[in-house]
This record gives sequence, structure tokens and C-alpha cells, in this order.
Amino acid sequence: MPAEPAPPLKSPELQPDSKVTFRLRAPQASEVSISGDWGPGAPLTHDETGVWSVTLGPLTPDIYGYSFHVDGLRILDPSNPQTKPMRTSNTSLLEIPGAKPSPCDPLPGSARGTVHLHNYESHALGTQRRMRVYTPANYESQPDRTFSVLYLFHGSGDNEATWTELGRAHVILDNLIAAGRVKPMVVVMTDGHATTPESPDSRNANLPAFAHDLIETVMPLIESRYRTVNDRDNRAIIGLSMGGCQSLYIGLNHLERFAWVGGMSSAVREPERHLAKILPTAEAANTQLRLLWFACGKDDFLLPENQHLDALFTEHQLKHEYIETVGTHTWPVWRRYLAEFLPKLFVDPR
Repeated sequence: MPAEPAPPLKSPELQPDSKVTFRLRAPQASEVSISGDWGPGAPLTHDETGVWSVTLGPLTPDIYGYSFHVDGLRILDPSNPQTKPMRTSNTSLLEIPGAKPSPCDPLPGSARGTVHLHNYESHALGTQRRMRVYTPANYESQPDRTFSVLYLFHGSGDNEATWTELGRAHVILDNLIAAGRVKPMVVVMTDGHATTPESPDSRNANLPAFAHDLIETVMPLIESRYRTVNDRDNRAIIGLSMGGCQSLYIGLNHLERFAWVGGMSSAVREPERHLAKILPTAEAANTQLRLLWFACGKDDFLLPENQHLDALFTEHQLKHEYIETVGTHTWPVWRRYLAEFLPKLFVDPR
């Protein structure tokens, strides 16, 4: 008779003290470890049945991405159905609840906005693409009202779903709007990968292709389908990592379209080349910018690039706000940055 299937594993298993046990059945594996947004990775040990496990923590209440590494191969936790939206899915999700609601926990009884899913034909790129659009709770109830718009971008390897499924951007917005700290706004979350990995010079070609799609297809589509205020004083742009590069370079090179520009842990390579037009004209740019804001964690591998950008802006007297915080290149940091950036938008002139 065939052998009975092994019983399912419980992984991750959250304990009352916020410690977490992770398990993986891999009897043929020689080495298994785990990495996650909480910090350094850790090895797993196995029992006589080939089940590998490790207990970590206590972990601070938050939402974390994590992966197993089995003999060098990065994989999902097969016992956990919660996964991070990505181009190639290899990251599972873990949520550690806290005693108090976090900025990304829905507040009981508060009004909630809507996340709209769009498939659209990119005339700029000649292909089908996807995006998500958040509208605030009063969008439907106040049909005569128009709204400012924020363009919000993800990082490399992620997709248009990541800012809502993992970043909880819509919940953060709902909570801040309910608290009266943020003006209700429309938020557009696009797929930041405008080229495919096999495309010639894909990395360098992605930024101009993405900018072309954003300006020629996405923005006209949004302005035709949503009740947005279509002038520069009512448009903002920000992203993280790869998306921070996109938001800073596109925003600063198109100040006729955006008055509010930001970046989070931005991959700002070659700023002298990408910002060659604006840096010599910083005095004029200062009169157009309502806000230029960017931030990076002190343990982020992109910290030197962001420090260089800060120094470059200071040298050319381009007004900006730059902050360094605790944290690495992870989503817990970027959720905090979004919650800090949003209240700065669409406020009275300074």
C-alpha cells in the first residue's frame, strides 16, 4: 500500500509572546535557513523525520516578508497561503498583531476607500498592463467633488499589487483621512516594470519606458476616468527603491506636471546624468516645487546613494527635505515613510 501522506505542518506558528516558529518539510535537504524583514537570517535544524524548524523573536508587531533558503534556493513557505505579490513569487507574509492598532490596521467603524483594478492598453509601450487605483471613502458619496492625485510606485521585483497587499497603502490612507491628517486623494499604483528581463539593456531601458507609459498613457487614462484636479499643484509622485528612482527622476524632470516629489530608500544611480537639466536651474525649480522629500534607513544598502543625492541637492541649492531613520531596505520602513509623507501633500503654500 502507498505510504500515508505526512500530516500538514503549522508554519508560521505565532506564540503568545510574539515569538514565531517556522517549519519546513525537506528530508533531502542539506541546509535550510530563513531570511525576513525583521533582520538577520537564521539557520533551521531538522528532526529525524526531515522537518526543519526554528523559533525567532519576539518580533515587533508589524507585517513581514520572509523566505526559506533550501540548499541555496529561495522558496515560499509551502504551509503559508499568504504571499507577497511579485513578478516571481518567492516571499511569504507574516503579520504580528500588536496590543494597539498600527497605522496599517483598519480602524473599527471608520469609512474605507475602494481599490480599483485596471487592465489597460499601453499605447506608449504597445502592450497590456495593469494598475490599481485607490479612491477615498467620500469619492462616491460626493460626486461633484474633485481630488488631488498621488502616483505611488513599488520596488524592483514587485508589481502593482504590492503597495496594497503588503504595503497596506489603502488602509494607511483611510486611517489618516479619518483622523483629519490627510486630504482625501486618489492614489495610482502602477506596474513599475515597463520592460521584460530578456529585453536588451532591460535595467537602463526600464526608466525611460516607464516614464513614457506614465505620461502618455496612465495619466491621460486617470484624468479621463477619475475626478482628479489636473494641474501640477494637485499632483504628487513618490516610490520606493526602484520606484524612488522613478519618482524622483520623473518628477524633477517634469515639474510642469508635479509639484510634490518624493522618494523612499531610492535607487538613485547616476543623478548627475539623470538630473542634468534641473540641477543648473535649481533656483527656478525651487519656485515650482511645493515639496521635495526623500528618506532612507541608516542600515539600508542604498544609504550612500541617498546621502550623495542630498549632498548634490545641497551643493546646487535645490530646496529639499532629507531624513535618515532606523531601519533597512524593508517594508516596515516604507509603510512608516508613506504615513509621514502623506500629511505633507496638498497643503496650503509654505
